[in-house]
Amino acid sequence: MPLLRIRTRIEDRPGRLAELTAALAAHGANILDLSVQVDADGVVDEFVVDVRRGGAWPRELTAAIEAAGGRDTVVVPARPRELIDETTRALRLADRLRAEPRSLPTVLAALLRADSAEWVTGAAALDEPQTVRPSQTAQPSFELMVPVGPLRAVRLRRTGLPFTVTEAARADAMVRALLPSDGRWPTSRRVLLRDGTEVVVRPLERRDHAEVQAMHERCSAAARRARYFSPKPTLPRRALDLFCEPAYGLTLVAEGPDGSVLALAHLMHTLEPGVAELALLVEDAWQGRGLGRELTDLMLMLGRDRGLVELRATVLADNVRMRRLLTTAGARVRSGADPAVVELRIRLDGRAAARPAANGPLRTRR
Repeated sequence: MPLLRIRTRIEDRPGRLAELTAALAAHGANILDLSVQVDADGVVDEFVVDVRRGGAWPRELTAAIEAAGGRDTVVVPARPRELIDETTRALRLADRLRAEPRSLPTVLAALLRADSAEWVTGAAALDEPQTVRPSQTAQPSFELMVPVGPLRAVRLRRTGLPFTVTEAARADAMVRALLPSDGRWPTSRRVLLRDGTEVVVRPLERRDHAEVQAMHERCSAAARRARYFSPKPTLPRRALDLFCEPAYGLTLVAEGPDGSVLALAHLMHTLEPGVAELALLVEDAWQGRGLGRELTDLMLMLGRDRGLVELRATVLADNVRMRRLLTTAGARVRSGADPAVVELRIRLDGRAAARPAANGPLRTRR
């Protein structure tokens, strides 16, 4: 009964996973492990299966999965030792890393099941990762560069299986577990704007309701429409209570020198693993002074510290200011069925989205 690791990209809609599992079962594949990951182009499901006697071979499984709605499907051999609880394995590796900091390349290779890992220093640490295709008949080899410090990184290589955004974020989190904490996020933080004005950024509290309402009233209808898709003049109390609830995410407020609320920045959890929704509302009089940029940079930092892999913002297509702000932070723009709305996605590992790789022997595209 050979073990196989199967990775496929799926459309994130109800019932798609059931169709994939039914397709695997129909071809004699017993699912032993399942994980859901985020990648640059959507949701990736990864299965470890054993194929019983008389079951399908990798090419047949690939075809069955893609017929059931999967795409960019990859099938590679797996080993019994890979069937270990992922959380337990990561904790053991982190414990080993604390005891042996020099073992970082080995630990990262074990974390991501890479074939090799090596230190890279100097200008080479800034190189883009490569995809090597030795021949038409051999599987491609993929690279991931994991930054460790200025001009220092670990280069991971793996055959047959591309690295996902989730895996890159896991590697970065393991590196942060080794580095000393710099205490970057106190209860409140002073931020200096471009014109020299100092504002305080801190988490939203329920006592802020009156000040938040006053800020909404001072905002123009255009500013409120850009944030809420509707020029609502007030924020319902229940909405503020939701923004204060840690289970739903994090909301920051920016306070001016006189204590008034100038802006709100939201980082709200979504149902996709490792993904949060980003939204900003900056009072008109404080726009164009660098406050939106400071809040965005803080949210990117906090998202990484929380283990998120991607931030997404749904904005009106004509919201030029927000689109420019996020694209300069590295966001990719995705259009949907509604031409009036676009989605901007920012990878929190700081890496550019990988180019699609050519087909390998166990890989097909639809």
